[in-house]
Amino acid sequence: MSEKTLRSRYTLFAGLLFWLALCYFTAWLGSQVSPGIASGEWFESITKPSWNPPGWLFGPVWSTLYTLMGVAVWLVWKDYGFSGAQKAITFFLIQLFLNGLWSQIFFGMQEIGWAFLEILFLLTAIIITTVLFFKKNRIAGWLMVPYILWVSFASVLNGTLWWLN
Repeated sequence: MSEKTLRSRYTLFAGLLFWLALCYFTAWLGSQVSPGIASGEWFESITKPSWNPPGWLFGPVWSTLYTLMGVAVWLVWKDYGFSGAQKAITFFLIQLFLNGLWSQIFFGMQEIGWAFLEILFLLTAIIITTVLFFKKNRIAGWLMVPYILWVSFASVLNGTLWWLN
């Protein structure tokens, strides 16, 4: 194997680690205000619908979604770089920022209504990102679909929590 091939593989692997780390960092920031750390008592005290998922489900679901997001953006970056996929990667970064912001608004500030408005912006940004990813790499687009489905469900749940409380 040539030195150029090894460097190329190293660059691709480092890129994957970068995108995964960025997604997991966003997850970590959100976890700092999530139930059990900073807002557990508040969250337990609000009225929830009967179909509210159990708390233990959120960790595995979000871990999977952040992994899928990281791989999706990496595939687009790998194929096109920043300059060739500037719009898609920019929207990815916007939705990732909005993803982290939601936890701060909902759990940190305990503002259910503002969090509902914000999650609608988040969902829109995820959909735009997914469409742009599909145009660049179909696998990347499909990797974003579970995220759309979960955040769609989370949007309905957030709206219901706002209405109930």
